[in-house]
Amino acid sequence: MRKTILWLVTALLAIVTTANAQEYHGEMERIYPEQQTLARRETKKTTATRQDTAEPQQTLVPYLQQLGQELLKGKTGSIVAEDPATGELLCLVTNSPNGPDINLAIATAYAPGSTFKVAQALALLSEGIVGPKTSVGCRGVLHEGSLKVGCHKHPSPLMLPNALAHSCNTWFLKAFRSLLLSKKYLNKDQAIDRWRDYMTSMGLGGPTGVDIPGEKGGLVANSRYLYRRYSKGWTPQTVIWVGMGQGDITATPLQLCNMVASVANRGYFFRPHVHRGTAAQPLAQRYLIRRETMVAKWAYKPVISGMRGAVVRGTAAAINTPAYAICGKTGTVENEGKDHSAFIGFAPMNNPRIAIAVFVENGGFGADVAAPIAAKIIKAYLK
Repeated sequence: MRKTILWLVTALLAIVTTANAQEYHGEMERIYPEQQTLARRETKKTTATRQDTAEPQQTLVPYLQQLGQELLKGKTGSIVAEDPATGELLCLVTNSPNGPDINLAIATAYAPGSTFKVAQALALLSEGIVGPKTSVGCRGVLHEGSLKVGCHKHPSPLMLPNALAHSCNTWFLKAFRSLLLSKKYLNKDQAIDRWRDYMTSMGLGGPTGVDIPGEKGGLVANSRYLYRRYSKGWTPQTVIWVGMGQGDITATPLQLCNMVASVANRGYFFRPHVHRGTAAQPLAQRYLIRRETMVAKWAYKPVISGMRGAVVRGTAAAINTPAYAICGKTGTVENEGKDHSAFIGFAPMNNPRIAIAVFVENGGFGADVAAPIAAKIIKAYLK
């Protein structure tokens, strides 16, 4: 069994992507050309180095790899977990109808669904568009003209922490639209570009720089992109879906894990990596640099309170445990077929040791499939 696990870990790192490019990857290569150039240089450098040296030690934890493989049997999706204090990847497991497919974790950009509300809340708070006590009423559906969006059954009105805990679509759609219409910006173009700056500072929108070949980034739209996408122009109503993690926003599971690691750290992250530095082969400097987000430090407290609330009394209450405090956010991602199931989180709440993202294609509610998988990985690591 041990040989099988080690073989799978080694095979995972050796896979080079051959899948078709995702819908927005070419677009993001134009928006983030410097990151694409860096990735190409790093790949060439890594290839040259590997010809002369032995493979460095790996950070992946074998028993988490084995557990992840068992949890994804019969499913298509990814489990990505990292140590937020270092960026070391602890678990990187994928499965598809054809077996493991690393592309699902590092090169497939999905709409993040409600997991994105975490990053959204941090940007909205930092810009002063909302406060921790901003209250919004919800009647179970937001119906304005042709716009009709349903919501979970939950108490109303809700302030920000409970809006996160209960994943209120109405709260986040209205709050995002308020940013785009805010008088503090010259126009909606400046507003969306400022918003995008926050998202990219949290590691979204472009490749993370992980030391695995073939990574691709997702989409964080800026004003230039929106004018190209919508030839007749765009309005806040056109992109309002971004407020709840749908529409013109995509991310890979690796990016989501990296983003939630920055939340666990209250404002910074390290580039994720699967190789551990040694005296003979020290880790490249880029993996040792602490990368700060633009988010206001005080904004993390109410957002983490909401993530903890999701596990204690909200959409992820089924995974709550007295053993340690999990902070998380579920996501149910709409698409043409059955909804995708997603979850991001970290534990413990204070001095976190693990950050995780789980994405299961056509898995349904985030609370039903992705969250329980994440809980089992967290339990195995923290026990």
